[in-house]
Amino acid sequence: MSRLNLAGHQSWKELVFIFHLFTSIQSYFHPTFDWIPSTNKPSEVASKKEIPEKYFVHAKRFAGKLLLKEEIPLDASEWSELLHARAFEAVNSIEGHWWGWRCRRCGNKLRRQFANIPCARCNETHLYCRNCVGMGRVLQCQPLYVWTGSPPEWPVQENVCRWEGQLTNAQRHASDRIKEVMEAGNGELLIWAVCGAGKTEMLFEGIGSSLEAGKRVCLATPRADVVRELLPRFKQAFPDVSISGLYGGSEDKTGDGQLVLATTHQLLRFARAFDVLIIDEIDAFPYHKDPSLPFAAARAAKKEAARVYLTATPRKEERRRIDSGQLESAFVPVRFHGHPLPVPRFMLSNRMKKSLRQNLPPDNFFEWLKHRQQPNRQLLIFVPHVELAGKMEKAIGLVLNNQFGLSAVSSVHAADEDREEKVRQFRNKQLNVLITTTILERGVTFPSVDVAVLDAGHSVFDEAALVQIAGRAGRSPDDPDGEVLFFHAGKTNAMVASVRSIQAMNKRAVRI
Repeated sequence: MSRLNLAGHQSWKELVFIFHLFTSIQSYFHPTFDWIPSTNKPSEVASKKEIPEKYFVHAKRFAGKLLLKEEIPLDASEWSELLHARAFEAVNSIEGHWWGWRCRRCGNKLRRQFANIPCARCNETHLYCRNCVGMGRVLQCQPLYVWTGSPPEWPVQENVCRWEGQLTNAQRHASDRIKEVMEAGNGELLIWAVCGAGKTEMLFEGIGSSLEAGKRVCLATPRADVVRELLPRFKQAFPDVSISGLYGGSEDKTGDGQLVLATTHQLLRFARAFDVLIIDEIDAFPYHKDPSLPFAAARAAKKEAARVYLTATPRKEERRRIDSGQLESAFVPVRFHGHPLPVPRFMLSNRMKKSLRQNLPPDNFFEWLKHRQQPNRQLLIFVPHVELAGKMEKAIGLVLNNQFGLSAVSSVHAADEDREEKVRQFRNKQLNVLITTTILERGVTFPSVDVAVLDAGHSVFDEAALVQIAGRAGRSPDDPDGEVLFFHAGKTNAMVASVRSIQAMNKRAVRI
């Protein structure tokens, strides 16, 4: 080979190296999902004679899923037959780059979240992802499986939405925008609506139109309590639609509905599944703090999917995208009943820390209880951490019963095994007082409550959390004026900003 040819060959190798280096760097910041195989049309799959008719029901159960072998409950003969028919395809579970690795299930790329472990299957040591190990270990030597058989076919129906309520003008505007995006596909829309604006009802028409068009829809929310609350409402609004409710401990394990309500963590098992993806409370913990959840949401949506985001308190990144024209939005500054948002009152206590060390609210809390505007309202008390919730329940139960006639007192937090039952009891007015952490700051509706935040200046209560907490009061048209009090040892920027935000919303509502 001549020197000229050698030089040209070397230059070509350098260009190829630079290209691969560039794409690898790009993938670190902007992961692609080109590795996900698509489902095939029936003509592209092995002939139907090779796949018994009963196996086509598997399409609804497995299409759009990204699963470990042990998460696919098929016997050996069925599994072998479906593999032979190319109805499943294996993909590498961990991808390697010059900068390290990425778990294809959760998107983790932090080196400290990977470790080596001896593999019992092949008697070698392999890399595994520690970040999502709670959902089953992802080992480098074991693939994830994607359904590549025929895509599921959903029934063609008319008038699937049976909700008979009426939207306000502000809700109607947002609902029309949602429907437009869902029908067009391949677009994003953020609905910025105050607490109690009726975001769920704004979704019904767009979701109904999508379901009638044979699309698959997912509404994902950061918290299991919200899924449990929404599930019966959606089943009532869409009685003839197959609906799945997925969250930790849910009875539904298959997730084979045309309409899926799920916590955002459940999206870790989906890939290119949904024509419409709705993320509720996009600003909420853990969604905005855990990078694996936006990663999973991006992968769960089809390439041409419509994406709708719901929030009452958008974070800086969403506001930046709105201001720069990168994200379309619709604004609903008024509650569905037309009354303003309750504005929190600041209640200074110089003895706050001492009182909390004794597991008691400050003295001015009890003074306020004596003069409440509506003593018949239930009381929702927010505290900054789990340990205080349980101890305060025991400390004030007798006082509230003897002095204020509030006999039924309980506490709840994220790890409480009886959380679902306690929330149900409070909703059914079997409890007078519920002491809670920020787990109930959003997504739950109680018709007539007063809200007290103890140690409102604590760092756990940021601006978004305080706005959401205040939004628990006044949600019913029969009692739209619940009281909200921030008991504090000194005002914080978050407290002041939350009140200004609520006041600004109320001013904009007046103009509508």
